Amino acid sequence: MTIDNLEYNTEREHLIIPEYGRHMQKMINYAKSIEVKEERNKVAKAIISVMGNMQPHLRDVPDFQHKLWDQLFIMANFELDVDSPYEKPTKELFEERPEPLKYPQNFPKYRFYGNNIKTMIDVANTWEEGELKEALTFTIANHMKKCFLNWNKDTVEDAVIFNHLYELSGGKINLKDSKEDLSDATSLLRSKNKFSSNKKSHHKKSSNRQRKRY
Repeated sequence: MTIDNLEYNTEREHLIIPEYGRHMQKMINYAKSIEVKEERNKVAKAIISVMGNMQPHLRDVPDFQHKLWDQLFIMANFELDVDSPYEKPTKELFEERPEPLKYPQNFPKYRFYGNNIKTMIDVANTWEEGELKEALTFTIANHMKKCFLNWNKDTVEDAVIFNHLYELSGGKINLKDSKEDLSDATSLLRSKNKFSSNKKSHHKKSSNRQRKRY
């Protein structure tokens, strides 16, 4: 065999859906060349059957057959005239650009608390007064204190957290006169460091188990 007979993928026809391979693309091209529509329909159904056999794990997925027929028309560059049990996709619809996603544009004053804190505060504002709401507000305040310490490693007074909570809640949650203290800053930081060290030690043990022994 001489190198003159070698065929490189870069010189071959572009595969529209490479997962199905080049032989599947050739089968579809052959179906397009058939002049009799009845024969084209038979070949198209055979191709769909082969495509389904290549993905047996998706047989029970809803609309799986619909997906296969759509992929058949896509690989045929929408030039295959056969009868489909589903509505045929169009090239214009396939090439249509999706609408841009609407990302939430939140610009909180205290970014170090994150957006989830504001969501928790909004939920707490909807609760009726009682022990459950009081427990929730103190949980939120403690989490705010932990977030503050992650941003600023120095200690922080509870009064600062209470003022921020009052402001973020629109004045509906007021713990300024509370006689109950929040969790100690040292314990909050210690719990975080303990988790980090456990994670590192676990990673180290895992790597040791994978080490080859000669």
